Amino acid sequence: MPFGRRRNRIDRSLRERGVPPEPQQKAREVAETTGPYDSADAPDDGTARIDLGSLQLPAVPGTELRVDVNAQQKVIGATLRYGDSMLQVAVFAAPRAGGIWDDVRADLARSASGQGGSLSEVEGPFGPELAGFVRANPPAQPGQPAPAPVRRPARFVGVDGPRWFLRGMISGPAAESPEAAAALEQAFRQIVVVRGTAPMPVREPLPLTLPPQAAAQVAAQQQAAQQQAGRRPSAPPTGA
Repeated sequence: MPFGRRRNRIDRSLRERGVPPEPQQKAREVAETTGPYDSADAPDDGTARIDLGSLQLPAVPGTELRVDVNAQQKVIGATLRYGDSMLQVAVFAAPRAGGIWDDVRADLARSASGQGGSLSEVEGPFGPELAGFVRANPPAQPGQPAPAPVRRPARFVGVDGPRWFLRGMISGPAAESPEAAAALEQAFRQIVVVRGTAPMPVREPLPLTLPPQAAAQVAAQQQAAQQQAGRRPSAPPTGA
């Protein structure tokens, strides 16, 4: 699969310079580029996708999309939940020539080891990936001491595209069971990346946005919260 993505990038570079690709290269591109997709290669497959700007995520039956938004309404992450398993996705800028997944894998494995986890390189459906355990902090309950960190199973998958890199982290039962992972792997394969033409530093996250309807809902919730705070009775004056 990674070879197919590299072939895809090389052929597009040749087209930009007006050099037609060799017939056998073109045939290989069609055969091996089965997703995730660049916006220039997105198939007309009838799949409904949720537009988050640089990412178009498939609306897969049985999955639930969670978009993480900070106080400035800026999207900082996206997660697909399927049962008790989750797929967290992120997309980054990459150089025009050559991918960054080899270096990113080394960094992730080193970081996990330094934090008490353990990730090993294995061959997966998208090429080389990392599988093992990461250290996680369970949420604390009100009035209770913080629980001890635990090790949770995780997989990191990645695909190098033309000037972008897509990373996914699979956790929960899907990190250990191929059967449980099938739906999330298919969702990852159906993602479309919209890189854009703006120059960006390598490894900088590509900008994500909320769909218009979701953005309106967030704005309405924030406005309601502000109005509710304004209706709270003020504290009585002191020193009376």
